[in-house]
Amino acid sequence: MPKDQQEVVVLGTPHTSTSSITTIITMPEISKPDYVVWSMFNTLFMNFCCLGFIAYAYSVKSRDRKMVGDMSGAQAFASTARCLNISCLILTVLLVIIFITFFATRSYYPRLP
Repeated sequence: MPKDQQEVVVLGTPHTSTSSITTIITMPEISKPDYVVWSMFNTLFMNFCCLGFIAYAYSVKSRDRKMVGDMSGAQAFASTARCLNISCLILTVLLVIIFITFFATRSYYPRLP
């Protein structure tokens, strides 16, 4: 039986061996995020130490696993991509803040001859 179908036996009438009603319920798949768009954004605009590119590679692997039907593998790759995206975002924002403070304080203090 496919994994997206479940068998339910209705117990409304007395149960005999010849009269059983079988109902098949098709459950929709809940789509797990694969973070491809976020990884692409980080790759193009915030690629700190190539973390955005690595996150993009894991996101594509996650999407491939999802297309094959391996949801546990897809979730593992997506979790890694999410962690890499978060670390890339935090490190890039910190780097920008450091550069802004460095160049802002540098202009206030004149150089010594």
